[in-house]
Amino acid sequence: MIWRLLEKAEAEALDGGVSTETAKRLATLEGADIVPLCGLAARVRAGTRPKAADLCWLINAKSGRCSEDCAFCAQSAHHTADCREYPMLETDEVLEAAAAAADAGADRFCIVTSGRSPNETEFERALEATRAIRREHPRLALDASLGELDADRAAALREAGVTRYNHNIETAPTWYSNVCTTHPVEARMKTCRVVKEAGMELCCGGIIGMGEGWNERIEMAAAARGLGADCVPINVLIAHPGTPLQDREPLRAAEILKAVALFRLMLPEAVLKMAGGRERHLRDFQGMALAAGADGIIIGGYLTVGGRSLDDDLEMIRDAKGLL
Repeated sequence: MIWRLLEKAEAEALDGGVSTETAKRLATLEGADIVPLCGLAARVRAGTRPKAADLCWLINAKSGRCSEDCAFCAQSAHHTADCREYPMLETDEVLEAAAAAADAGADRFCIVTSGRSPNETEFERALEATRAIRREHPRLALDASLGELDADRAAALREAGVTRYNHNIETAPTWYSNVCTTHPVEARMKTCRVVKEAGMELCCGGIIGMGEGWNERIEMAAAARGLGADCVPINVLIAHPGTPLQDREPLRAAEILKAVALFRLMLPEAVLKMAGGRERHLRDFQGMALAAGADGIIIGGYLTVGGRSLDDDLEMIRDAKGLL
């Protein structure tokens, strides 16, 4: 029975992505059956994606006191989580981080700011930093994650050199109100469409482990596919003390790997990027994510928490070369 299901899933994946109905059947697999599911996802990735990992380095260019109430976020002003707060960094500070990313071998560098969207001064500083990085580190592809965008700002970012813009939908549209109430999911999806219309790649994923079930995870993957996401980051909830989700039970490694495999089968041509929470929740199984369909990772740390050492990440990627 499982082999017929996997054969059906492979055919659908290589024809643009498995259907939600097939994904729901795959989500019922448990125990040892997760291993062939991950193997199938790896085989699909090998047939649809370049044989190299996509490495991205982030800088949190403005931190804390966000007006939005996203239940997972330590930077929200609505919560009591311990989080560094600082205004928009100067261009020289962003350039220093870009130089570290280039030296580490990162493929991409992403400027991230807290808040619904930056004011005009902050936005102009982000553009200035982007232009400076493009001049001094032309090999680095440039990303940005600056909150909501209109068409004019999207065009300005593209002109400055941004090729990929991140704006996560965070979770399934039907689960979104359990995560955020200060802006609707439709506002996030509108920005995603603006990004695509501006000719930039769309980086759009979310977080698993926020109380949603498999139907909601599959719905999130389908929504990212419908928006034309070129890159899909999978974060695993870090239950920050002082946030509404602080008491959530952590996901097990097998559940995370199954999610990675399902996202790959639903989004066969997208960069599937392991992001926040992979170190804490996958631990010894981090390399298995690359054998379950992922082909990208965030290196050098995240917005409010540090990551694994760069040397350990690069060693993991070297070890996985035969699987990519």
